[in-house]
Amino acid sequence: MKKILFVLLLIPLIGISQTKLSGSPGGQNAEDTSEEEDTIKPPISAYKIISVANDTTFVDTTLTIEKDYKFNYRRKDNFELLPFSNTGQTYNRLGMDFDAQKLYPEFGAQARHYNFLDVEDIKYYHVPTPFTEAYFKTVPEQGQQLDVLFTMNTSERLNFSVAYKGVRALGRYQNMLTSTGIFRFGLTYKTLDRKYHLRTHFVSHDLLNQENGGFSELARQQYIDKEEEFEDRSLLEMKFENAESTLYGKRFYLDHYYQVATPDSLSSNALKVGHIFNHDYKKFDFIQTNAENDIFGPSFQRSNLRDRVRLTEFYNEGYVEWSNKTLGEVKAKAAVKNFEYGYKTFYIRENDTINNKLTGVNYSVGGEYRKSIGGFDVQADAMLNLAGDFTGSYFAAQAGYSLDEENRLQFGFNQNSHMPNYNFLLYQSNYINYNWQNDFDNVNTQSIYGELRSKKLLNIEARLTQIQNYTYFTEDEDTLVKPFQAGDQVRYLKLKASKEFDFGVFAIDNTLMYQNVLDGASVLNLPEFVTRNTIYYKDEWFDKALYLQTGFTFKYFTKYNMNAYDPVLAEFYVQNSAELGNYPVVDFFFNGKVDQTRIFFKLEHLNSLIDKNNNFVAPDHPYTDFLVRFGVVWNFFL
Repeated sequence: MKKILFVLLLIPLIGISQTKLSGSPGGQNAEDTSEEEDTIKPPISAYKIISVANDTTFVDTTLTIEKDYKFNYRRKDNFELLPFSNTGQTYNRLGMDFDAQKLYPEFGAQARHYNFLDVEDIKYYHVPTPFTEAYFKTVPEQGQQLDVLFTMNTSERLNFSVAYKGVRALGRYQNMLTSTGIFRFGLTYKTLDRKYHLRTHFVSHDLLNQENGGFSELARQQYIDKEEEFEDRSLLEMKFENAESTLYGKRFYLDHYYQVATPDSLSSNALKVGHIFNHDYKKFDFIQTNAENDIFGPSFQRSNLRDRVRLTEFYNEGYVEWSNKTLGEVKAKAAVKNFEYGYKTFYIRENDTINNKLTGVNYSVGGEYRKSIGGFDVQADAMLNLAGDFTGSYFAAQAGYSLDEENRLQFGFNQNSHMPNYNFLLYQSNYINYNWQNDFDNVNTQSIYGELRSKKLLNIEARLTQIQNYTYFTEDEDTLVKPFQAGDQVRYLKLKASKEFDFGVFAIDNTLMYQNVLDGASVLNLPEFVTRNTIYYKDEWFDKALYLQTGFTFKYFTKYNMNAYDPVLAEFYVQNSAELGNYPVVDFFFNGKVDQTRIFFKLEHLNSLIDKNNNFVAPDHPYTDFLVRFGVVWNFFL
């Protein structure tokens, strides 16, 4: 939390000394302080937010129902996720997406990556005056969560941003403390002649969770039976109270290019040459003071267990992009990636040796294309591992067509082939049965999808996905978790529709998702239906000084074989013995907006006050009890 206090103290000092850009409030002359000039404020659209794909939006200080859905630990809509009971813990899945464009394996410990900021999650900024956003929200027990961002342009050509996200929450059950910190710094720059452009960022993650394994057998029954003496959740016995896991990560990213040719009155051609560099380092630790052999099997040592795995990656990509009004934009790219994943020990057993590392290099080539053709916006992106230690490829194509200003169609196709994540290929642990080295085949995924975005009708999307060599964790015949690869293909259909009905000061927002695992239902477990319905009142009060929203949100999903959580791997695994779900969750909210401040107040799981909570988010892991939550998002424009 010292870093949070440092950022909060630093922001006003930086902002006070900021020299305003041309056209910003007060002009450029520091001595000119006339009231007339001080009233000149840049429009909100001048505060730009730019994604890694160059999609540009601007700071949005409105209060909408979507803002309520995103007011959470991830700051994203959790419709397809089921959160564990403490802020900063993991999520079980209610829906799946298989559209990632991947060439290489990922690290593993995927249950701990929901708050991990990837390259695509980092935003860049261009602001006429210093801008600050502060997010605060309460947690279940003893702690808080805070996310503070500050950005400023020292000139029209140079912007930097600094941010820190911190969470500390004790939780209501034994040994479930979470303590996380994410520091990020970003910078954009362009030369005076606008030919050279640079953007870069640095991110550091430190995500710690205590692990308790869920309820013991006795506590599970006490929880299911809603025994009154255990309404104090700290009295319920957990499987163990002596373990914790931490995911560390550091990334340095650089994307810069030189504009060789720009369009002018004589030519519409543009040419730029660029380079992307990405250095990623990740480390995952699982620490336990005493072994739990009856849960995870025999171990090499009885006390002071520590499993540690590291991944280091260096990625370099060079590209040339040429564009023409007639032919569109064409991009050719080539990349090389070096990787080192592994441990400091070998595991030698009878007739087998598990190596300590996977190291190598991959060389890949690819291209992109964008063009508007007959009213269709066409995009394509492809890449192939040409040589190296891993084979892999992806191809993604999509087209969008605007029927009119309020209706847009989009459809596309994705094909992807990549190796399973590193922890499927190689894993070592103090627990003997958690040691393996596998020679799995590539996971091959194909999906087609279509979407309709309509303001008058509804938003609807349909996706059909087919997977060969689907890779997953599940229990073997000894009820110990191991990696497996499906012999038969998996086919998965997903339909999702949403629509808001506005009746003046009242509104109803609805989202419904239908899923069907057509083939492979024993390895891909998902609920058939998920629905979220919100009915709320909205109006302006006190001579429009306050805009408020208040109402109820109802969420429900059908019963299914929820994936179970394994703390040693920090992964979910398939189980087909316990059907869970089929319970509603009702939240009451009261949100308000005063000037640039949004205030959020919520009574979570309100219906558990009527019928006590005994619901699960995973086998032996409880759903959140009734909880009062409060928070704010505050924007400052200096």
